[in-house]
Amino acid sequence: MAYKISDECIACGTCVDECPVEAISEGDIFLIDASICTDCGSCAEVCPTDAISPE
Repeated sequence: MAYKISDECIACGTCVDECPVEAISEGDIFLIDASICTDCGSCAEVCPTDAISPE
C-alpha cells in the first residue's frame, strides 16, 4: 500500500528528503509515485500539515 498526499499539502518539501526511494516529486502539491513507494511512512511522520496518509 502506497502513501498519498492530499490537498492539505503546502509544498514545503520536508517529505522529499525523508523518502529513501525518492518516490516524491515536486509540484503545486507534491506527488508520491505509488509504484516506487515502499510504505515506510517516513514522509507522513514529518509532514507539518498531516497531508500524507496511506491509500
